[in-house]
Amino acid sequence: MRIIAGKKRGTKLYTLEGLDTRPTLDRVKESVFNIIQNDITDSVFVDLFSGSGAIGLEASSRNAKKVYLCEKSKKAIKIIKQNIEKTNSEKQVILYEGDYQEFINNLQEKPDIIYIDPPYKTNYAIKALELLLKKDLLKETTKIIIETDREKELENQITKLRKIYITDKRKYGRASIIFLQKDELV
Repeated sequence: MRIIAGKKRGTKLYTLEGLDTRPTLDRVKESVFNIIQNDITDSVFVDLFSGSGAIGLEASSRNAKKVYLCEKSKKAIKIIKQNIEKTNSEKQVILYEGDYQEFINNLQEKPDIIYIDPPYKTNYAIKALELLLKKDLLKETTKIIIETDREKELENQITKLRKIYITDKRKYGRASIIFLQKDELV
């Protein structure tokens, strides 16, 4: 894994051993960042379920103003700290060591971009969306990106929320990327 573009382009990142986490493939990461590239500069970027921190550090490399990484796995946190140090991102990146629900409950500002990549066999993506809506942490312009392997199931649950809508979907092998935004009319 590496940083694809920006100030830290080409920097190789440390990764987690084993099957506990599933890193976002470089081609998926590159595609997602090509889609949101005009929204990253000076943004507040949240990477829930950060794993190695690669998504958030990519945003940092591409001039996000502030990046929040949220992770509760002790092994992953150790790797994230190494990657933050390796990319010299200490001033831009804030690591929250804990549960995503605690993080959302404690978040004091509305992010511009939120990347949600939970373990695939969980309903954490929907729970995170519900909590973001409940805490009123979404601006009309906030972009939400979810990585999942259960696209249809997730789409049905998103439709029931009614306060956000799908703006785009992309499929990359097993992974689907769903782009969402707050519904301004609700």
